[in-house]
Amino acid sequence: MAGASSSDGKKSRWSAGVTPYAEMGYYNPDYEPKDTDILCAFRFVPQEGVDPIEAAAAVAGESSTATWTVVWTDRLTAYEHYQAKCYRVVPVPGTNQHIAYIAYDLDLFEEGSIANMTSSIIGNVFGFKALKSLRLEDMRIPPHYVKTFQGPPHGIVMEREYLNKYGRPLLGATTKPKLGLSARNYGRVVYEALRGGLDFVKDDENINSQPFMRWRDRFLYCMEAVNKAIAATGEIKGHYLNVTAGTMEEMYERAEFAKELGSVIVMIDLTIGYTAIQSMAKWARKNGVLLHLHRAGHSTFTRQKTHGVSFRVLAKWMRLAGVDHVHAGTVVGKLEGDPNNVRGYYATLRENHVPANPAYGLYFDQDWASMPGVMPVASGGIHAGQMHLLLHYLGEDVVLQFGGGTIGHPDGIAEGATANRVAVEAMIQARNAGRDYLNEGPDILAKAARWSPSLRKALEVWKDVSFNFESTDTPDVTVTPTA
Repeated sequence: MAGASSSDGKKSRWSAGVTPYAEMGYYNPDYEPKDTDILCAFRFVPQEGVDPIEAAAAVAGESSTATWTVVWTDRLTAYEHYQAKCYRVVPVPGTNQHIAYIAYDLDLFEEGSIANMTSSIIGNVFGFKALKSLRLEDMRIPPHYVKTFQGPPHGIVMEREYLNKYGRPLLGATTKPKLGLSARNYGRVVYEALRGGLDFVKDDENINSQPFMRWRDRFLYCMEAVNKAIAATGEIKGHYLNVTAGTMEEMYERAEFAKELGSVIVMIDLTIGYTAIQSMAKWARKNGVLLHLHRAGHSTFTRQKTHGVSFRVLAKWMRLAGVDHVHAGTVVGKLEGDPNNVRGYYATLRENHVPANPAYGLYFDQDWASMPGVMPVASGGIHAGQMHLLLHYLGEDVVLQFGGGTIGHPDGIAEGATANRVAVEAMIQARNAGRDYLNEGPDILAKAARWSPSLRKALEVWKDVSFNFESTDTPDVTVTPTA
């Protein structure tokens, strides 16, 4: 490194040239995080020959104020105030990984902006050559920053009041096949599923406005189906009309049309981007429409265990951004999900205060300062025979979406929906009676199936379907979190 040295041989902070990030103040083991700091836990693997503390300091530096060389313009700021500070580096036993704990002063972030927060914290450092890999495991978002966001337009309590549905999970289904149906046939699926006992049916993430079914036609036929099902059952029903489009102007147009038709809910995809999600959340609050988020594309950066961003972090961002629903894993089903990690996701979305918990992958205490909770959505290869497991792992405040597990019923869509409704109500009754529904679940379902041909056939068809492959989703916390 170039630059003059002080009398003790240590390079001066203000000498020209290249100074290690740790020496520039980005590593400070004596730093006491303030209540107002945003805290991050990064899992990282340094390149061979790179000191872990220097690598961690580089993450702090490059995600806040630093660049690769000394710059004299630091003298024009209160640079120590704006520096992110790595205050702890912990090796992960038995691996070449480390966990870096980094504190960011609140002044580094624009109020109420997911785009600014993420541009700061993950915008540049994941391509840093000094690192083999980097993963943002968790964040502590202080109430001071939480309060700058509107959060969910309605939240779990208000959603149940809108729908007048209490004491059980909500039931849904994704229309299948999700591509290729005409608008009229699509609406027929929606009607049959809602008439059979479901609360919701939904568009899938890639149903927008394709040549085989333009969005306006789909909206008209789906809302006709919803209204017919409401008349037939006397219950409030809904269909998640996906308003995802190429521009915000088109999204607003579609959402406005859904509202005019009387839809209680609209849907967006994660792929529209953080700013668009926040904009749609403000629209949903203003117009009294529930907002469902499909996490389309999330696994491109959440699935790897040593690089990317954990879903628990994404869940926090989406609660801040303001959605009423978000897909959050099933534990059982065809999509991967470690039970404890998924419980951590659900707690993050639903609870007001979430304590640090190594078993659930939670590194920090999180206080949501009374921000409404997000309703988690479970979907992907689930069926009525798993109802006791779903309730055990996921609780009541959840939307259970059975796509193939409704539409694949041998007696048709409505019978598939009825099977799911009978299964959930039988399990809730057993739980309310104090029975051990987890261990007695198969017997409870079998008893209910004696008087429900719909459930009996569902159990016969899918009883052996479990999707139990060798899992790659190992518990991803191997060090003690810090509060």
